[in-house]
Amino acid sequence: MDPKPDKPLSKNEIMKAEKPDLSGNIRETLANPEADRFTDDDEQFIKFHGIYQQDDRDKRKVGKEYSVMVRTRQTGGIVPAAQYIVYDELSGRFANGTLRITSRQTFQFHGVLQQGIGPLIKSINDALSSTLATCGDVNRNVTAPSNPPVDEIAVQVDEDAFAITRALLPRTTAYHSIWVDGVQVDLGLGDKIAKARASVDQANPYMPPPADTDESGTATDSLYGKTYLPRKFKTGFAIPPNNDTDIFTNDMGYVAVVENGQLIGYNLLVGGGLGTSHGNKATYPRLADVIGFITREQVVSVGTAVISIHRDWGDRTDRKHARIKYVLQEKGVEWFRAELAQRLGAPLPPAKPFLFKGQGDAFGWFKQLDGRAFLGLFVETGRVKDAGTYRLKTALRVIAEKYAPTFRLTATQNLILSDIQEADKAAIEKVLHDHGCAIVFNPGLIKGRGMACPALPTCGLALAESERIFPQFLAKLEEGQAAAGIAEEELVVRMTGCPNGCARPYNAEIGLVGKAPGKYNIMLGGNREGTRLARLWKEAVLADEIPVLIGELFKQYAHERQVGQAFGDWVDQAAVWPAAPAA
Repeated sequence: MDPKPDKPLSKNEIMKAEKPDLSGNIRETLANPEADRFTDDDEQFIKFHGIYQQDDRDKRKVGKEYSVMVRTRQTGGIVPAAQYIVYDELSGRFANGTLRITSRQTFQFHGVLQQGIGPLIKSINDALSSTLATCGDVNRNVTAPSNPPVDEIAVQVDEDAFAITRALLPRTTAYHSIWVDGVQVDLGLGDKIAKARASVDQANPYMPPPADTDESGTATDSLYGKTYLPRKFKTGFAIPPNNDTDIFTNDMGYVAVVENGQLIGYNLLVGGGLGTSHGNKATYPRLADVIGFITREQVVSVGTAVISIHRDWGDRTDRKHARIKYVLQEKGVEWFRAELAQRLGAPLPPAKPFLFKGQGDAFGWFKQLDGRAFLGLFVETGRVKDAGTYRLKTALRVIAEKYAPTFRLTATQNLILSDIQEADKAAIEKVLHDHGCAIVFNPGLIKGRGMACPALPTCGLALAESERIFPQFLAKLEEGQAAAGIAEEELVVRMTGCPNGCARPYNAEIGLVGKAPGKYNIMLGGNREGTRLARLWKEAVLADEIPVLIGELFKQYAHERQVGQAFGDWVDQAAVWPAAPAA
């Protein structure tokens, strides 16, 4: 169904229809030893393969220096230690020596040159992960609570997250023919790859179901069709009372419903999404609506039905207006419920009551369901690296090799090491301290809740800095808190270099959104539970002025707040907002 039949399709829709296997001219470019980049058209196709083409914008005055970012798929952020060792090795051979934890619980390899893409992706697949559909107009990495199981509920939620992951993978045959079957390489990683495969102990959990075939025997995809979705689609799971995956910001969310200690199903959320465009009022951040209740047995059938609604009703004429949140906003929640009921054959029953009390990660030692321990670690801006005396990357490699914990990436770009024997706790702490990583145990209440996107120099969409200035920015905010007498106050602060919202600034207590070089829009008033959007407070503010302005708010907050009132809750109701224009 075309929701806007009077308007022409976007160029991306035409390209997908012409190359439904998503192959583009990728093979030809890879085979050309003179090529240092993909064509503009193929830039769109490679996204479906988990690749973004970038260039170092710090060097543009001399000339464009191209590389790519490659993103893995890690449902729920789960990475076995042996798989992590392979990633660590690959990041040094083919990327810039770092691994970046994303806000959707995946790893990104940055700075990958053209000749390294094939061996990198081949090795990721050999280690029983994948990069398929971690970008592009498809369902991307499925997020889930990152804390290891402290009860049976978390085990079952992980099972359901992997079930929907597999069901929503595209059936394209080009991915494996290009990157898996089409690459023959010996990197000397045989033993490490074998251990990674053994640690997963099953077939690749990210291998899509077999492609369908039409009457002529041509491979087809019965879920996505020839043109896939109008835009990206994000799915997540959460277990109240901790909203650690920011579930309301997802296109589709499953909120666990527990009765009498049993997981009986999920409340279905649909229609979240934070990306917007400066100056375009047709775009806006939105939190998801609660649609109804489903059983565990319905997770896949309902998920595919929701995807099909986006496929059929999403806007294919304007990519900035193509997310499912606009379908919900413009056609209404009741329309969506009726459309979903028609596709399922029956309406969903009403949602069950649920309550979130907070979000974010806990740091330090905790006990698992099976009696083993897990350790929550702070990773500044999600960047696993060695820098001077701070050698987190080396420390994690040593820990992975000696103690084999499970690595769990969090949706706040931090890291949990789980499945640790009690007898190994002291030795693991010593490894981290010996490598200059004392901060990972106790980052403080602002740093531990903060997030920033990579932005400059590699992201082509960035309008301003983010990751590179975020630590210094948080330090200034901490100074402002101390001056106001609220040094121990928790605060959710997030920064992005553009309005696309990758670090989710639009539901933070303080969100900074890049508007121009050195200038940011200040968003205020989100809450710690992740259930309320922030609002625009000031526009295009110079970076150096922001801590001063926020510092004055801290003083006012310290004077006016009620006992126990969070900053976001206070500022949402405080007399700090610009007066509305006269009618």
